[in-house]
Formats: sequence, C-alpha cells, structure tokens
Amino acid sequence: MRERATRPIEGDTALVTGGAGFIGSNLVDRLIGDGARVVCLDNLHTGRLENLEHLEHEPRFEFVEHDVTASFPQWLRGGRTRFTHVYHLACPASPPHYQADPEQTLLTCVLGTRNALRLAEESGARFLLTSTSEVYGDPEVHPQHEDYRGSVNCTGPRACYDEGKRAAETLAFDFARAGRAEVRVARIFNTYGPRMRCDDGRVVSNIICQALSGDDITIYGDGSQTRSLCFVDDLVEGLERLMHCDRVRGPVNLGNPNELTINALVERVLALTGSRSRIVHCPLPQDDPRRRKPDIGRAIELLDWRPRVDLHEGLEATITWFEGEQDQLMQAIATAAE
Repeated sequence: MRERATRPIEGDTALVTGGAGFIGSNLVDRLIGDGARVVCLDNLHTGRLENLEHLEHEPRFEFVEHDVTASFPQWLRGGRTRFTHVYHLACPASPPHYQADPEQTLLTCVLGTRNALRLAEESGARFLLTSTSEVYGDPEVHPQHEDYRGSVNCTGPRACYDEGKRAAETLAFDFARAGRAEVRVARIFNTYGPRMRCDDGRVVSNIICQALSGDDITIYGDGSQTRSLCFVDDLVEGLERLMHCDRVRGPVNLGNPNELTINALVERVLALTGSRSRIVHCPLPQDDPRRRKPDIGRAIELLDWRPRVDLHEGLEATITWFEGEQDQLMQAIATAAE
C-alpha cells in the first residue's frame, strides 16, 4: 500500500453529489474507509442505488435523493450537518446520457454547481469540482496541459456537457477569486472500472459488454483515435489528494498518460475475454476527439500522484465485475420465470 499524501480525514463530514454514480460511489467507499462521515446526494438519473446498498447499515453514511439543480434542503444548508468538504460530481458524464436531455445537462453543470458552491460557502467547506478533459474539445495540442484553452464546438451536440463544464469551472474560480469558497478543480480523463454501466456508451464498457455477450463490437471510425485510460481506484486517489492539497490554484489534470488506440483496446479485451465477437465499423460521431492524452506534470508536482494500476490489471478487474453483473441478471431472469 503506497503512502497517502492526504491528511487524515477521520471526523470530517463530506458531501458527495452524484455519489451513486460510477466514480461517485467509489469515492464514497474511499471516504468511508478513511473514517469520514458522508452524505451522498443523487437524483438517480444515471446513478444506481445498487452501488451503495452495501452501506445501508453504515452509521456514517446517509443517502439523499435530490436534484442538484433545485435548492438544497435547509438541513443541508447550515442545519444539523456542517460539511468540511464538498465533492461535486453530479452530472451525466457519457455522451448517450448527457445528450439524452441536453438542457438538463447544461443546467446541472451551471445551476447544480452554483448550488453546491453556495452550500460550501455557507458551511465553510473546501469545494472540489470534477470537470473533464472534454473542456479541451477535439484538441489541437497534444498532450493536453491545463493552460491549453481547448478547441470546443460550442454549438455541437456535445456542447451541453463540454461548455457546461467550462461554465462550471468559471463559477468555481469566480467564487474563489471573491473569497467565497476554497475550490479545487479536477479535469478527469477517461476513467474505467467496476460500477460502470453497460449502457453508458463509454468505450471500455461498450467493448467489454459486447465481447462478453458475443455481440458485434462497434468501432466508430477506423479505430485509430486514441484514449488514455485511468483505473477508477487511481482516479479516486487523485481526487482525495487534490482535495487535501494546500498549494493548488488552478485546474489539475487527472488521468493516465499511457495512450492507446481504440483498435488496440479491442484487441486487449478480445484476448482477455476469449470472445469471438466480430468487429463492425460505424461512422465517427460529430466532434468525437481524435486524441486524448493528459499532461499530468502538475498532478505529479503538487499531489505526488500518478496512476499505478496498469491496463491489463484494470481490464481484468473490470471484466470480472461485468461478468458478475451478467450472472446477477441471468439469475434474476431465471427467478422471475419460476
């Protein structure tokens, strides 16, 4: 176990918006394991209660079903709970989900972030926004560093998320400049691991689920586009370190700089699953990034953080998790048929 760069957080009280989601629920587990009390806020549009059911009897955990675009309940705002940290993750993060209701996605980024920032201001809590590598758009600079201002199509089908996160960053740093909140901003690159949804449209979940089911594996474009994949445990470690770092003043990239093509990822998954799925090619979606690779120099310098889980190990863990999901589904179908 590597030494942690964060201070002990036993006794702290954290709010995690979007805490029933893929990354959020993994973060909740880490915080609970570190001794914090955690309130999870989620509207369950893309999050799942199944991700949190193991915490049902945990006295330091509380779940609140609520949409961050609406005003937060009064008991959260200076009432019986006073937060020391606010982790703001609430927002659909995969294209099929955030494009399904683009208006709600944009409002979640803007109104939701404002509401979470106001709560942090009232509580005197440190605030962490999970932004995204999508703020770089289809980048003309490679690898992407935090000072790059991006190449985003502000009228395209991904703009509700890309521009929404850019606006959320603006709000966070405006609060910081005004002395209203102490903020941290993480720009998250492609993350994968247990608790992903099979229908989320992300490249790793798509390929694994198609391979396990024997369906055709869909590659968009010619498969030469690249992604840099970070295992969720590494990402959560980075979020904790960023929250507790006292030297941060700007956004910080969190991701794995090991770049690979989609074709190479498909080959890895086929080898690990033993699948005989065929590969089919479909047109590349509009504004789909051609290359993704984070410059993590700032994270290394400020947080002493870099990814530790290699792709082989991470894919094995993710495949095992999806196999378990398939087994549970088949058992449920069999039980319903009896």
